[in-house]
Amino acid sequence: MKIAVILGTRPEIIKMASIIRVLERKGGDYFILHTGQHYSYNMDRVFFEQLKLPEVKYNLNVGSGTHAEQTGRMLMDVERVFMGERPDLVLVQGDTNTTLAGALAAVKLNITVGHVEAGLRSFDMTMPEEVNRVLTDHMSSLLFAPTEKARGNLIKEGVSEGKIFVTGNTIVDAVYQNLKQVDRNDILDRLDLDDCEYFLVTVHRQENVDNLSRFQGILEGLRLIHKHYGLPIIYPIHPRARKRMDEFKLNPEGVNLIDPVDYLSFLKLEKEAKVIMTDSGGVQEEACILRVPCVTLRDNTERPETLEVGANVLAGTSPKNILEKVCMMLEKPRNWVNPFGDGRAGERIVEIILNNSRG
Repeated sequence: MKIAVILGTRPEIIKMASIIRVLERKGGDYFILHTGQHYSYNMDRVFFEQLKLPEVKYNLNVGSGTHAEQTGRMLMDVERVFMGERPDLVLVQGDTNTTLAGALAAVKLNITVGHVEAGLRSFDMTMPEEVNRVLTDHMSSLLFAPTEKARGNLIKEGVSEGKIFVTGNTIVDAVYQNLKQVDRNDILDRLDLDDCEYFLVTVHRQENVDNLSRFQGILEGLRLIHKHYGLPIIYPIHPRARKRMDEFKLNPEGVNLIDPVDYLSFLKLEKEAKVIMTDSGGVQEEACILRVPCVTLRDNTERPETLEVGANVLAGTSPKNILEKVCMMLEKPRNWVNPFGDGRAGERIVEIILNNSRG
């Protein structure tokens, strides 16, 4: 069986890494196709180096653009690769434009699609990510759900139970496999930070940074937190967010803006943070796994398991509410149970694929 592993963003590289490692170890017939949705060194190349992943066979260098432009370019270029390679299975991950384009190109050519991290739902179809994940799930023949809740979402939508496999989330694999390296990372020294004496924030989603009112609300909330606690707030700023910040002429107070950092440095920043504030789904998961309190700067989340175990809380973008939720999370004990699995999701996914091919 020839497998095409499709990725294009930093989270996809992280979450596909353990699957790629298992395929390497088992001598699988596979290749990596990178769309180039993320394309700077700190957003992309350094992740391959740190995770010790093999070279990609194809890099489409798609870059940025509107959703239609980006997805359309990917769709044409991915189809061309598939027509030449004729893979038996295409593996996509998550909810990006890369995910949607890879799955759509495959089903149009009658190639089986496997969706890693299937079944997540925010139930907010105004989010591009929600549209991508729903469409991809309903195009896929193998759906690798990270939790029972994700499996339940798929069943409610009429997906055949025989297509769904609960595997755990590969982000747990990535965190567990890299903790020793994280402990040796010197990012705190480079930024002159002390353990648990700073806040970490990431904000990049379209719903927040493209909306002046919401972005202003978040930044005002960060100002209030800095005023209240007097501790540094570290914000590795995504290129999209920086562009909007400049366009809106926003000058955040009490926030240390830094360039995006490599995977191990970011994991270290997460691990030692007092509280993490984010609109990222993956960061919500990593905070939960690392037992660091998380405040989600959104009105909903497709990771409700983090709310249920007490690792996370929704704050929206109201400045007062953000401050209140940070204060609340600092009072909670960090004794929750990680709901995303045991760190062997990659092994399970590859075994299911191989068993399916034999069957």
